[in-house]
Amino acid sequence: MVLAKASGGGRFEQIGSYSRALRVGPFVYVAGTTAIEPSGKLHAPGDTYAQSIFIFKRIEAALGDVGAEMRHVVRTRAFLTDMAAGGGDFVRAHGEVFAGIEPVTSGVEAGLTTPGMMIEIEVDAVVHDAEGRIELT
Repeated sequence: MVLAKASGGGRFEQIGSYSRALRVGPFVYVAGTTAIEPSGKLHAPGDTYAQSIFIFKRIEAALGDVGAEMRHVVRTRAFLTDMAAGGGDFVRAHGEVFAGIEPVTSGVEAGLTTPGMMIEIEVDAVVHDAEGRIELT
């Protein structure tokens, strides 16, 4: 059985003893991911669409670190500071990133810790072949 972990290099991962991505067999879980750049600066403050695209790129890298791809994503969850103001921007970014994949998704309005941070996203994935078969060995 494949067990793989990936770190995004964030300080909270180290303090909180958690992985950015964790793969157990074909199942992959990516922790809530925000638009914090490697420098520690918030990417595109106040812009839900730009933050969503940035986050999806971080998620794609985390998936790759554990042998998965965006096409394996089966569920996304978005936590937005203002659903009415940013929900449409998230949906637009999600539609661009997941065209042809169409995972299930949900959105929740939530308070986030950094001013200007509009969204946090987490995903679940199942590594499968082109026909949707998974290997459980």
